[in-house]
Amino acid sequence: MYGFRIVDKLQKIDEDIRRDQLKYHSKRVLVSKEFTFDAAHHLHNYEGKCKNLHGHTYKVIFGISGYVDERGLMMDFGDIKDIWKKEIEIFLDHRYLNETLPPMNTTAENMVVWIYEKMAAALNQLESNKGARVEFVRLYETPTAFAEARREWMELD
Repeated sequence: MYGFRIVDKLQKIDEDIRRDQLKYHSKRVLVSKEFTFDAAHHLHNYEGKCKNLHGHTYKVIFGISGYVDERGLMMDFGDIKDIWKKEIEIFLDHRYLNETLPPMNTTAENMVVWIYEKMAAALNQLESNKGARVEFVRLYETPTAFAEARREWMELD
């Protein structure tokens, strides 16, 4: 059994590890970050409970791939969070989606493509892009039901 151990000596850059050792590989890697938001909506041209105004706690998962920089870092999770907060969440969290999204039926299938497009556009604007691209966005409307947009599908159409 392993117990807690205090590190004897904290590794120091340029002393215990050289800067040229920080980048271990040149492969494409994927990082993922998830967020939640609460929103209300209703569906048009639909017979069922969802034609009435109702709300969800949605969960969004982003998969973003790219190449690591000289530090071995592809994208800071904080940068993904900044994009989410400034470019996407403002239209979604505690909103009436039928008002704040472009004209569409606010289905998970429509919304996930809009979210994908917003994240892709924001990544393209980053100066430190390093080949970053959206690989997938998954939008959970409930804990067991989600819609997904994938790069290969988005680029086909």
